[in-house]
Amino acid sequence: MTVTQQTVDGRPALRLERHLAHDVERVWRAVTEPAELARWFVVDDIGWIPQEGEEFDVAGEHGRITSCDPPHRLEWTWGRERYSFELTAASDGATTLVFTHVFSSELGPDYQHAAGWDGYFDRLEAHLAGGFLSEEDAHVDIEERIAGYRQRFAAT
Repeated sequence: MTVTQQTVDGRPALRLERHLAHDVERVWRAVTEPAELARWFVVDDIGWIPQEGEEFDVAGEHGRITSCDPPHRLEWTWGRERYSFELTAASDGATTLVFTHVFSSELGPDYQHAAGWDGYFDRLEAHLAGGFLSEEDAHVDIEERIAGYRQRFAAT
């Protein structure tokens, strides 16, 4: 996975890119359908319908889908944060997934977010392969990931 730091509208953001060995339609279902998100995503109870304007409440925060272009792009807000999934077909029939997370620095440093997302996207890969990776197992090495991203981001 490639992770880069960005600034979006004066706020810190992360751009994560991962090559997934599944077609765009399959990945689209995994990143938009609530039952599939429950198997790998940071929250397991997103009750949205993936369509522009859809509003939802999860973990005490209000969210809204701000853009939806199936099966290629989904953007949403959740609390003060913004997210997006962008899916592009790769030449080998797989999918390039680009995930962007715009956050407020008081919600944690970028290296901590990057390490956490690493684990969640490991869970997505396991799910797409027909398996299951628990959140605990996906984050067993979280301290090492945090240290690695902290060092890498400090060098930029």
